[in-house]
Amino acid sequence: MTTQARQPGNTTQTAEPKKRDWLLLGISLGYFMVLLDTTVVVVALPAIADQFKASVDSLQWISNGYTLAFAALLLTAGALSDRLGAKRLFLASSAAFALISALSIFAQNTGTLVTLRVLLGIVGAGLLPTSMALFVNGYPDPARRAKAMGVWAAITGVALAAGPLVGGLLTDTLGWQAIFAINIPVAVLSIALTRKYAPPTAPNRARSLDLPGQFTAVAALALLTYGLIASGTSGFGDPVVYGSLAAAVLSGVAFVLIEKRRQARGDDAMLPMSLFKAPVFSAGLFAGLLVNFGLSGAMFVLSLFFQTVNKASAIETGLLFLPLTLPTAFNGAYAGRLVAKIGPRVPATLGFVLMGAGTAVQVPFMHASAPIVVTMAGLLLLGFGISFAMPSLITAVIGSVPKERAGIGGGALNAFRQTGAVLGVAILGAMIGSSADAAENYGPAMAIAAALLFIGALVVAGYVGRKTAKS
Repeated sequence: MTTQARQPGNTTQTAEPKKRDWLLLGISLGYFMVLLDTTVVVVALPAIADQFKASVDSLQWISNGYTLAFAALLLTAGALSDRLGAKRLFLASSAAFALISALSIFAQNTGTLVTLRVLLGIVGAGLLPTSMALFVNGYPDPARRAKAMGVWAAITGVALAAGPLVGGLLTDTLGWQAIFAINIPVAVLSIALTRKYAPPTAPNRARSLDLPGQFTAVAALALLTYGLIASGTSGFGDPVVYGSLAAAVLSGVAFVLIEKRRQARGDDAMLPMSLFKAPVFSAGLFAGLLVNFGLSGAMFVLSLFFQTVNKASAIETGLLFLPLTLPTAFNGAYAGRLVAKIGPRVPATLGFVLMGAGTAVQVPFMHASAPIVVTMAGLLLLGFGISFAMPSLITAVIGSVPKERAGIGGGALNAFRQTGAVLGVAILGAMIGSSADAAENYGPAMAIAAALLFIGALVVAGYVGRKTAKS
């Protein structure tokens, strides 16, 4: 009798970790989709251009529409997660992501596809803060949560690494539409697991939304992106171009004033301006912007270069990107331990130097007869640089803000990173599209990315602290 009484207790104790494992998989799959969609589309762009006869600026919007909406809404999505409940918003966002992905399969022109990519970015923004909140609720023990976060980071790293290869394979075998179709089964599985195993999260109706701040943030980023992309074909002297850029500046100033006023009144601010008084926080956000400027800008440029100048297929392009993406998936754990041991300054500086060198080494070889081994060596350096820089920046930024604002600090870093991705594609893409012979501009575009990454090395060396903040 005693033995029989113990067995159910043991079963219950072992069942809880199994439930958490299924929850971890469900949450990770949701964010896996979000990250996959940032890279999977890159290698499909030439195929989309062939079908729709799309120009370079249209391809920029197909890439940037998603990232722009994602970046602009990340901080508000965090507040919405608190207000509605993380589980409810996660499930709704996942379902909407699957539906919009299905509609994207049937897009008949670039305008429709850009619109759907923007909608994907909007609902995708709801998956990042909700997944973090579900982690906190599902793993109340800090030690188990840290272990689960390591698995989550590995899965998301695989998403970044697999994106170009999966995109190339699907595009060459099934057509570019398949890069959207793959989201549907992933979303269905994520919804099923999260619905069953995620603990309920109570909504906090007292959490207010910063709608004026959100509106001006979206306006500033959208107008800036439009002006930069349009400058590639119209030039900066065009009234629409400089009008858009001027309106972007005014919107940015309005955003800062709104956030200062809300904070002074004690209202919930989307991004409290007082955080920028910490030099590490400001430097970390700027450095995060530069990381993704270099990564996304270089991937956009190189994808077009590989397939239009070198005449590589989509799957060959995905394989060529492996030296870039693999270190981001497998070196992150070592980099995290290094940051914990010696602090973020040295790894972050090393990361930016490697990224700058990996980009700069490719500049003289951006032509059809260049040896491909040089490009792959450069991409390997770029990949290792990113894998050192990002854990360092996350540690530095989170450690520079009060504990109760760690979520805002992390969200701000992600928003600035995605803004950097938008600017990288917009600026470097505009350079390529500014000449009738785009081939002559691939090298200069990569040179700009390299210069900004070396500037990033100076920023983190000068302002990012040597030691991690104690928590």
